[in-house]
Amino acid sequence: MKPNHSVGLPCLLSMILNLIHLGRVDYATGLDLQKQLVEARHENRIGNTLLLLEHPAVLTLGRNSSRANILASDEFLAYRGVEIHEINRGGDVTYHGPGQLVGYPILDLRSFTLNGRRVGAVDYVRLLEEALIRALGDFAIPAQRIAGRTGVWTIAGGAIPEKKIAAIGVHISRGITSHGFALNVTTDLRDFDLIVPCGISDRTVTSLELEAADSVAPPTMDNAINSVARHFGRVFEHQVLWLEPDQLPINLHVAAK
Repeated sequence: MKPNHSVGLPCLLSMILNLIHLGRVDYATGLDLQKQLVEARHENRIGNTLLLLEHPAVLTLGRNSSRANILASDEFLAYRGVEIHEINRGGDVTYHGPGQLVGYPILDLRSFTLNGRRVGAVDYVRLLEEALIRALGDFAIPAQRIAGRTGVWTIAGGAIPEKKIAAIGVHISRGITSHGFALNVTTDLRDFDLIVPCGISDRTVTSLELEAADSVAPPTMDNAINSVARHFGRVFEHQVLWLEPDQLPINLHVAAK
């Protein structure tokens, strides 16, 4: 087959997704990194980029959150070393902590199309859900969307109701995305007792580790990262390029913990 010389370098670069795995990063640093990357994406100094990382224990309050959904007292949270951050993503209160894979896609939605039209905010959330549903499939975990309850859920069986395994909360400014998703991998789910997760009181949370009993692939963080990266690239139709932070054409200031 002859190469298609009509596909130029700018077009090829626009189909690459930069992926940076940062390990464990405190939440304030994660916010600052997103701010740097969003600015760089607005200025077209970087292409579409996905940050994958973990956070120490932290509670985040989205634009639509109610402080009443934090069940623990400020004194107890301080004793546990759990920070609280009020942020500009959608959604209610969410927990992040060790063993949870957090993804921050910094994407220009104007570079994507769906069925011949530009990708809108709802389309984007549905695509995030699809990437996570496919990744869970690698671990033999059937997963689904539930209308009116953004995120990814297990499928109910018998007397066992569906459980939330991944939360999604995004921010979009002038077409550029930030914040993103949190997939429970080996998370200590007892920490979710600190809150009413996402403001939903009639359902519980679960993790890849607990649900992957029939999986051939061990439910480790490394395997989860690889599956999410692979399916994110497929769903968003981008070639995934793994980079170190210093390989981006901007000076990211990263303080990993």
